Amino acid sequence: MRKIKEILRLKLEVGLGNRQIARSCSINHSTVADYLRRAAVASLNQWPLPEELDEAELEKRLFPPRTALAPVRAAPDWPAIHEELRSNKHLTLQLLWQEYKQNHPDGYSYTRFCELYQQWSAQLDVVLRQEHHAGEKLFVDYAGPTVSIIDSKTGETREASIFVAVLGASSYTYAEATWNQDLPSWISSHIRALEFFQGSPSLWVPDNLKNAVKRPCRYEPDLNPTYQEMAAHYGAAVIPARVRKPRDKAKVEAGVLIVERWILAALRKRRFFSLAALNQAIAELLEQLNHRPFRKLEGSRATRFEKLDKPALRPLPATAYVFAQWK
Repeated sequence: MRKIKEILRLKLEVGLGNRQIARSCSINHSTVADYLRRAAVASLNQWPLPEELDEAELEKRLFPPRTALAPVRAAPDWPAIHEELRSNKHLTLQLLWQEYKQNHPDGYSYTRFCELYQQWSAQLDVVLRQEHHAGEKLFVDYAGPTVSIIDSKTGETREASIFVAVLGASSYTYAEATWNQDLPSWISSHIRALEFFQGSPSLWVPDNLKNAVKRPCRYEPDLNPTYQEMAAHYGAAVIPARVRKPRDKAKVEAGVLIVERWILAALRKRRFFSLAALNQAIAELLEQLNHRPFRKLEGSRATRFEKLDKPALRPLPATAYVFAQWK
């Protein structure tokens, strides 16, 4: 307190500047400025100070006790809010905020509510996240690596391709091995994938393979008529990923990568002598993959599929699509 009194004397009586006072009292000039600001708030702007102002009273006026902190606002349940937004395409953050305010009148404002949700959702991934509504999109593609199958009679080795289909909202994944990537194999894999999902999404998003797109175009791609006819049979529309737009198919790219890491990598030391044996092994590992818990979200692909995608999928027609090739 004696040093503070000296600072006040040098300022109010002598009229020195803050830096001069700091050099005289051997303290930082920012500390001098802080003390003088406190004195101005306490209306101590004359020297000498009042006689009744002892050191204890001076400290009390310059350093008043801190006021009680504002009560902590109730934090919204961000995982539940995120889940609701994904499961209902007509739901908005504003409506969810209104419901939050009804339960917590002293909660966050709408602007702060949106900012906090954006900060929370940004932690889910480091790249741009696309919102996928329940039962809306099916992403399909082939994995890059193939799996070798040995002919038990001749000993010759033949490579099998891996078809991958991923649902947008739940990331529920289907994979199977086929001998080729030709049109009959492409169509048959779709049929089995839809039967695996027990329904059909309204939009199918393939890459620009020739089996799906005859003439790639950013705005008006020309679809393969057989593939288009199959989509119509299941009440779906085909929207190919745009050329050189990898984020259009980010979901299936991630699904393919996961299949390569958790299924194909696990099978790298096994030898297969038939396509059926390979698909049996894939099905067993696929079951484990879909039931693996998420690291950043609650549940697994299987639980999210049961909650989000499965109730929203279109029912399958009475008969499966019969392959027909247009000429």
